[in-house]
Amino acid sequence: QVQLVESGGGLVQPGGSLRLSCAASGFTLAYYAIGWFRQAPGKEREGVSCISSSDGSTYYADSVKGRFTISRDNAKNTVYLQMNSPKPEDTAVYYCATARLAGRRCRWEEYDYWGQGTQVTVSS
Repeated sequence: QVQLVESGGGLVQPGGSLRLSCAASGFTLAYYAIGWFRQAPGKEREGVSCISSSDGSTYYADSVKGRFTISRDNAKNTVYLQMNSPKPEDTAVYYCATARLAGRRCRWEEYDYWGQGTQVTVSS
């Protein structure tokens, strides 16, 4: 079956670290742009980080730049989001999604296949 499964979410303290994983099955992630998106209560869904399928170029939201890192491991058909020094405002449900056609601005509207989401809570 075709699916994306996020894992690695949970409770983390500010200043700690967390790594989210998005494992694909039933298709090959290498041919897709991949994005990490998040949605917090009362806030719009936003693009956190995206990585292209072609040259590996990346996008980061200004709010996470320098703290989060997106990467892909094509051999494992998995994409990761390394979250360093998370802040309480990073608390949200995080979603992994893919797109065959996507711009460089990491807009969630351009992504068409989504995982189930994983909760990340940053709290001391």
